[in-house]
Amino acid sequence: QVQLVESGGGLVQAGGSLRLSCVASISTFSLNSIGWYRQAPGKQRELVARIGGGGSTAYADEVKGRFTISRDNAKNTVYLQINSLKPEDTAVYHCNAAQLSGSRYYTYWGQGTQVTVSS
Repeated sequence: QVQLVESGGGLVQAGGSLRLSCVASISTFSLNSIGWYRQAPGKQRELVARIGGGGSTAYADEVKGRFTISRDNAKNTVYLQINSLKPEDTAVYHCNAAQLSGSRYYTYWGQGTQVTVSS
């Protein structure tokens, strides 16, 4: 079982920045990929960014150029730097990790951190 703990959310004005952190209970070396998802009220959870074991990254179109995902394996932590925040970025941001064990993928979720952007 892998525990993921997010932090770094808060209330910020439009145009501001935040850095979210996701700390894993095991070495991030052993995780095949880690992603950040967000869920706004009344909407489905959506992927915003993902980073693979080799460091490859992928972003949702609406966040490209503003969000940056990175990982520090020495700290078992994945970060999401969010710049130029917009009110529509308001959501609960969740960390997700995928781990291949044998022939099966296991996925884990954190409890989320709230990001609120005021206009």
